[in-house]
Amino acid sequence: MAARKAVEKELSREMIIDVAHDLFVEDGYQHTSMRKIAKVLGYSHGAIYYHFKNKAELFYAMVEQDFAMINAEIDQLMKLDIEREQKLEELLLGFIRFGLTYPNHYEIMFLTKDKDLQYYATNAPDQSYHNFATTIATLTDHQLEVKKIWSIFLMLHGFVAHYCRTGYSFDDLQSAVQTHVQLIMNILKD
Repeated sequence: MAARKAVEKELSREMIIDVAHDLFVEDGYQHTSMRKIAKVLGYSHGAIYYHFKNKAELFYAMVEQDFAMINAEIDQLMKLDIEREQKLEELLLGFIRFGLTYPNHYEIMFLTKDKDLQYYATNAPDQSYHNFATTIATLTDHQLEVKKIWSIFLMLHGFVAHYCRTGYSFDDLQSAVQTHVQLIMNILKD
């Protein structure tokens, strides 16, 4: 029996998730196999199965991790000692910044439309949207209807979805981002 191939670095869940993000966005969920992920990483597919029992579990772990990132940003924002209106503006800017800084994460979180994954993608997005909606409500003294908060989310989502595959960064789009956020802020003031 051949000796086990020496590896430079021990395989981790994070390494697998990083490569899977790119492949799922580039090739799609259906066209990305655990073997393909392992090949890109330079490991056997068995090493991947040590961390994840199947591709759907890997996807679920990615979604959970990605939504945890955006929720952590919202939580950090709420701890800042700044005026309520500034927090609201930073929340809107932060959502767009997240989507343009992490386009692969954003695409996996919000734009993956695979029927096999719908079950895996329901809990984390719902919790994250609830966190977003609660934060908006808190920052506007709970005067907004649920449908208005949903519309605000869709305005942000539409902007990010439009630009996330273009290669433009948040900084590249600074003027458009500011204009978009100011329009939303004006709506919130009405």
